[in-house]
Amino acid sequence: MLANAFCRAIAIAAILIAFALPAFAGPFEDAVGKFANDEFSDTEEAIGVVAASGNPLAYPIISALQEERLMADPDTKKVYIKQADGKIIDAATGEAVAALPDRASAVSLNNRLRRTLDAALGGLTLLSPDPATRITAAQSVFKSREESVLPTVESALAKETNKAAKTALGEARAAILLFKPDASEVDKLEAVATIKARGDQEAMAMLSAVGSDQPQSVVKAAAAGVSAIQSKLAMWSGVQNAWYGLSLGSVLLLAAIGLAITFGVMGVINMAHGEMVMLGAYTTFVVQDLIRSNNPALFDYSLLIAVPLAFLVAGLVGILVERTIIRFLYGRPLETLLATWGLSLILQQAVRSAFGPTNREVGNPSWMSGAFELGQITITYNRLWILCFTLAVFALLLLMLRFTALGLEMRAVTQNRRMAASMGIATSRVDALTFGLGSGIAGIAGVALSQIDNVSPNLGQSYIIDSFMVVVFGGVGNLWGTLVGAFTLGIANKFLEPVAGAVLGKIAILVLIILFIQKRPRGLFALKGRAVEA
Repeated sequence: MLANAFCRAIAIAAILIAFALPAFAGPFEDAVGKFANDEFSDTEEAIGVVAASGNPLAYPIISALQEERLMADPDTKKVYIKQADGKIIDAATGEAVAALPDRASAVSLNNRLRRTLDAALGGLTLLSPDPATRITAAQSVFKSREESVLPTVESALAKETNKAAKTALGEARAAILLFKPDASEVDKLEAVATIKARGDQEAMAMLSAVGSDQPQSVVKAAAAGVSAIQSKLAMWSGVQNAWYGLSLGSVLLLAAIGLAITFGVMGVINMAHGEMVMLGAYTTFVVQDLIRSNNPALFDYSLLIAVPLAFLVAGLVGILVERTIIRFLYGRPLETLLATWGLSLILQQAVRSAFGPTNREVGNPSWMSGAFELGQITITYNRLWILCFTLAVFALLLLMLRFTALGLEMRAVTQNRRMAASMGIATSRVDALTFGLGSGIAGIAGVALSQIDNVSPNLGQSYIIDSFMVVVFGGVGNLWGTLVGAFTLGIANKFLEPVAGAVLGKIAILVLIILFIQKRPRGLFALKGRAVEA
């Protein structure tokens, strides 16, 4: 009897416990309930517990809180997640809810909680299978320095095999330890060394934030780290300016190289040279427009198609201009200047009438889009390709001048026109082909410039004055002088801009060129020849 009664008691107790278990909330459920207290301290504590719980609902809760989709009812102390599709679920159980209670409202946040949220989200994605996601999460933790995710960071660091992700996780761990009150002095010194090795603006700001409450050795190490990073950043700033200068120099070289040929061989001051650049840019626009309309799959090849077409269009226009206008004005520089200036206005208005006065969209192919980091500088693919393209055009032009009959005739006419004519060279034909070649090169310059500048009727006017400065500074008719002049002026311009500003920097460059020409009227590399020296 007693045994049977005891067994029945145990069974009843087991049933009661089984039914009672759901009534007892665990740590996760308790933490979720704190979101309904409308206290920032309770919300911060709840974020830490939920993020560290490992519960599948942790990420939806934290992300909903960040996006103000976490709703709390102050009467029932229930918390709900408003999903992106409008559905409502119970934050503690994940069960669907028909509708939000009338008094439910978004959980309040302040700036401190937002930083805590960033760190919590970072911690929740530190163990993602995607290395890029892990790196992004580690960088988020580095910025927030949230102590609660330190165990997760150390766990992820121990398992990490990707080199870039391992570095990012190490930096995140160092950022936390540096400001963790109970971290050892040795750990803090190691953290300073890790952050110093990162060497960017964020690292310098973090080391600068080390206060006097830290151990003296840590304060000294942080100050030394700030000084080292400042020196490193100053060096990289110079490298960045040099890259910008090379980029600008490549644009100037491409725009000026055709002018150097016509100016050197024919002595013609062609004020319409910029419009040849503009024609090349509009040729690129037309090619891309046709490809978009008829065969979009060819868009990545649009520039390769546009380059020879732009050369032909601008080159034929150049030959036509030389045959109909320029050849009647040789030896009359003022009339030539006025005629080509008037021609530039006519070409601008013709393009404005055909295409409209507004800018035209010319897209970047996929292989010219984006950028990559090199140390502490950013290099865009379009600028890099333009630099390579410019050097390739320069090399091909040198080979043409050296190893072709037309190149030999052009050099002969450049050095002594009368002697070349007496040797049977048709100087008028050389003039026409030279003008066409210079105009064609300006056309392919327009193809390149369409990738970094607005395609408009005024495109060429932005480069004509700089092109003349490059030609005069380098030496009229000398291609090597044009190369050196373009890159020298480009780099000098970019180093002067941060100090004097864009306008004063250009004025300073112009003054320096005027002073230089006073000393060397023929430029850096003067042409040799009896006619030149006469």
